[in-house]
Parts: sequence; structure tokens; C-alpha cells
Amino acid sequence: MSEKELTDKYVLGTYSREDVAFVRAKGSYLWSDKGEKYLDFFPGWGIGNIGHVHPSVKKAVCDQAGQILHMPNNFYSSHQGKLAGKIVERAFPGRVFFSNSGAEANECALKVARAYGNLKGKPGVVTARKSFHGRTMATITLTGQEKYQKGFGPLLANVEYFDFNSISSFDEVFHDSICAVMIEVIQGEGGVQVGTQEFIRHIRQKTQEKEALLIIDEVQTGVGRTGTFFAYENYGIVPDIVTMAKALGGGVPIGATIVGEKFADILKPGMHASTFGGNSLACRAALAVLEVIEIKKILEKMPVKSRFLFKRLKQFKKKFPFIKEVRGMGLMAGIELEGDKALRFFKKAIDKHLIVNCTAGCVLRILPALNISRKDLKAGLDIMEEIFYEIG
Repeated sequence: MSEKELTDKYVLGTYSREDVAFVRAKGSYLWSDKGEKYLDFFPGWGIGNIGHVHPSVKKAVCDQAGQILHMPNNFYSSHQGKLAGKIVERAFPGRVFFSNSGAEANECALKVARAYGNLKGKPGVVTARKSFHGRTMATITLTGQEKYQKGFGPLLANVEYFDFNSISSFDEVFHDSICAVMIEVIQGEGGVQVGTQEFIRHIRQKTQEKEALLIIDEVQTGVGRTGTFFAYENYGIVPDIVTMAKALGGGVPIGATIVGEKFADILKPGMHASTFGGNSLACRAALAVLEVIEIKKILEKMPVKSRFLFKRLKQFKKKFPFIKEVRGMGLMAGIELEGDKALRFFKKAIDKHLIVNCTAGCVLRILPALNISRKDLKAGLDIMEEIFYEIG
């Protein structure tokens, strides 16, 4: 049986899959089981900030696999403390809890918030509509999109929603019984909606005034995606908790919750745990990712690539009237199209061996590797222009 036949027969059908099987990857390229080469503008659903199978990550994983893969967290294990230190240096004074995914990182953040809120008699949490924070029961509650919640009720209690980028909507639901606000400064799954400076800073001010925690979900925007290591840095604020995952492990599953030192003692031994969280293999891979970003000066080189990307996308907008808006930051871009053109674009892109994403029904989302070459970036944009002509 083929891989497709085996998957369709034995794997739970929770994904809509395209009819292609990839067997090899390197940098910004994928190869199918038929030997066809694809340019990937959405590597690993956001994990490929330094591309697929980076040599440094490959070496780190292979070396670590020959030493020790996993140790229970009631013992000290190699590389966990070092990685936590590197992350805290990039963020703010605090401590880190390691898990396996973004959803788990957000679960940990919520448990810190609820434990803090119960001490204060403040159980409520508020989050934005059109957000995305994960697929667990708690995180679909925090995800302000009914399509992800449908069929799974009753949801977590004491959660309220506000409109993204609306100060008045936020102020309506933010009251004295709220212990935390969870938000993305750029809503990825919501269509690459960029938070305004005024809106994000208003939330930080109000949470400080009311002694509520500000939790920023950087699962997609972290590890340099927007040009700074964390996206919140673009807003001149410091949150109380930050969550990250996706690109941190370079393809190896790892999540991290950074809790500011003021709140780092809220969770006591036994209150939270993860069997695989922060194991030696995942931490070693993440250390390699951070080393590549630093040594190769990837963030320092990003502004030139970002300007090139958005200049070209804005040219597309002028040329093709059905492009309603171009938005984003760094190497995270959303192109909103009229009607069903985004889905049609997505299908045609696969036919032309270009991988992009269609989100929010009408938005093309692209997240090319931060270290993508100018040549490959231009090649992908040239293919995009071809498709815009065809669907127009």
C-alpha cells in the first residue's frame, strides 16, 4: 500500500490532505515521493524559521541521539537549564516551563493565570475574537473562533471575548474580576491581523492598573518571525508571560512558557508537569536553532528581505484589483483576496510546486524561512505573480 492508502486507512481523519507525499526536505525546498521539487513559503506550518533540516540542527539531534534522549523531570537533565537561560536572556527576568507544543505552552500560561486569579478572587480571562491559541479544551475556549469550538461544549467557564484592535470592545469586557488577558500581537490564523501600537499598549496599561497578567502568545511570531526575536518587542512593552513553540525546535517538538519573576513561584511542585517537556533531544535542537540565529546574524539581515517582500506584495496589490489588502511584519505576510480567490490560488500554487497557506477563508499567508536566499524569495514571488494573472 502507498503512504496515502495507509494513512487514509489507519490514521484518524482530522486533516484535509493534499494529494502529495513529501519524503525529503532541505532549506526552503521539499521533494515528493515522485521526485518533484517544491519551493516552501510556509515551512512546517511555521516551524521552519531557519529552513528544513538545517545542518546545525541535524548535527545536534544526531549527536544527542547517541547520548541520551530523555530523562524524567524529577532529575536534572542536560541542556534544559542552558536553554531556559538563553530564552530568558532574550525575553525578561523569569523562569521557563517546557512542554511539547504551543497549545501546551498556552495551557501552562492559563494555569499560572488561574492560580494567580484564585489567590486574588479574580477567575476571569479575556481573549480576542479571531484569535488562535490551540486545540485542547482550554485553548479552544481561548480561541475566539466558533468553528474551532463547535461540537466540544461546554467550554471553559469565565472566559470573555473582545474585538481585536478595538479599545472600546476590550474595555467593555475587562473588569475587576479578570485575572489575565491572552492575546497575539499579530493574529496568524485570524488572517495576519497586525495589532496597532495604541491597542497593544492600551492593554498593557490596563492590565498593570488592574493587576491582571498579560499573556502574549508568540507560538507563531516568536523566534524572529517579525524581525525581532519576540513580536512584542515591536510595541515597546514587556508582558508577564510569553508562550512559544513552533520554530523553537527547528522541527523537533518543543513548547516553552516564560513566566516573569514576579509570578514565577505561583506554580508549586506537583501543580503542573509534562513527561516529555524539555527533554534532552528537544532542548539540544532548540539550542542549535538559537545558535544559528545568533551566529548567522539572521535578525540583522531580515530588514532587507522584509522590505523586498512587502515592496513586491504591494506592487501586486496595485496591479491586481482583487487583492484587497497586504499586511504583516518581518517575513510574516497576509494577502487578503476577494471571494474564493485565495483558495483557488492555494490549489494552483501546489500545481506550480509552491507551498503557501490559505487562512481565514480569504487570506494567503506566507512565512518563508528567515534565512531564505533572495533568489529563492524572488522565485516564489514570481510564481505568485503568475498565479495572480491566472486567477484574475
